[in-house]
Amino acid sequence: MTEEIKLDLGSDCSLLLVDDDEVFVRRLAKAMEKRGFLPEVAVSVTAGKAAARVRPPAYAVVDLRLEDGNGLDVVETLRERRPDCRIVVLTGYGAIATAVAAVKIGALDYLSKPADANEVTHALLAKGSGLPPPPENPMSADRVRWEHIQRVYEMCERNVSETARRLNMHRRTLQRILAKRSPR
Repeated sequence: MTEEIKLDLGSDCSLLLVDDDEVFVRRLAKAMEKRGFLPEVAVSVTAGKAAARVRPPAYAVVDLRLEDGNGLDVVETLRERRPDCRIVVLTGYGAIATAVAAVKIGALDYLSKPADANEVTHALLAKGSGLPPPPENPMSADRVRWEHIQRVYEMCERNVSETARRLNMHRRTLQRILAKRSPR
């Protein structure tokens, strides 16, 4: 038997979820609805910006990398339309530079995937500027390294030679790393 937790969300419980992983975003929407939010789902930057313009929400969770662009564009639109919107950026490609950029343009917090509904709720409702608790299941060092290599590879437009040069590693070593599955 599950016990529903009543959260103090204020008078406006509207929540915009922007993520191109449809299975994940639908599951998160259901979990957030059980917590008292009124979620609206968008699966692209275009849809997220449109929803932000038409019905600016009180809360938002925005994925950083979307198929049609950067989630920070949605964050900017949300800030323009509703300055008091509480925004959390969620991504599988965590990096200090993007975390700083997200916070500078108005996000409250920055969470790495996989994040569950409890972590998202806690980030959306957090008060004050205290340090968040350490994650219960942080990425392994191998996974962090792999994510960094993938990000640089994408930034170099999937050019192995250029990526190897920027990472200061041998091209063949990089090719072996790219051929392997991602570590857990």
